[in-house]
Amino acid sequence: MALYLIGDVQGCDGPLQRLLDDIAFSPSRDTLVVLGDLVNRGPASADVLRRMQRLGASARSLLGNHDLHLLGVVHGARKAGRKDTLASVLEAPDRDAMLDWLRQQHMALHQTIGGDDLLMVHAGVLPQWSVGDTLSLAAEVEAVLRGPALSEFLQTMYGNEPAQWNDALTGDARLRVIVNALTRLRFCTREGVMEFETKDGAGAAPEGYMPWFDVPGRRTAAATVACGHWSTLGWVSRPDLLSTDTGCVWGGCLSAVRIGTTPQERELIQVKCPQARKPG
Repeated sequence: MALYLIGDVQGCDGPLQRLLDDIAFSPSRDTLVVLGDLVNRGPASADVLRRMQRLGASARSLLGNHDLHLLGVVHGARKAGRKDTLASVLEAPDRDAMLDWLRQQHMALHQTIGGDDLLMVHAGVLPQWSVGDTLSLAAEVEAVLRGPALSEFLQTMYGNEPAQWNDALTGDARLRVIVNALTRLRFCTREGVMEFETKDGAGAAPEGYMPWFDVPGRRTAAATVACGHWSTLGWVSRPDLLSTDTGCVWGGCLSAVRIGTTPQERELIQVKCPQARKPG
């Protein structure tokens, strides 16, 4: 019985199938968590969603920024962009079933492995948040995504402000900060002010900013935080961080990591991906 984490799939169903074959994934024995961005940019988003549905309770996914964008397009909060490849979902006869499954997925997940905390998010965690805070705040967004106010929420989800968490935040502003941290964060200040323009690697931090996982005193530092989202960061494995987005859609690899009982027992499995999208 094994737990596998997979980085951003982004509509690349062929590599996903090959990766599952390579790890000999068994739905009756193993558990799979995709760390967000199941859809968009790649050629087969609908096939990815259908594959995840067929795996049943053995497979879960976090919601990434591209997954939320799909929901936003469906509900009229955003128009599909010229780089989007969402038509296979939007025009599918089983569209409603796929979207209903998607909105039941998670903003954050937690598991205790060998006595240690494994916190799973798509992008990052603000330095003020503990593991418990992150799960509680993620649950606030999940409740809205699964509830009757989904369409209204998506209309107000987009935007970069507020750029910093405050416990006193309420309503749309509160939910927007939670979404932005969990699905878009790369760099922030020591105080947790987020920056969203820079998409290069960790060494490209703007003045006054740093990668979210390197903020001194980060309250989740005692846990292992597993994330995707940051293809220019690539594969990173250290006691407090697992970064799994290795740029499948850009011609890199699709990566899975088998989680053991200690950081030393992590096993990386990768399949090479054809380039589905060109940068720019």
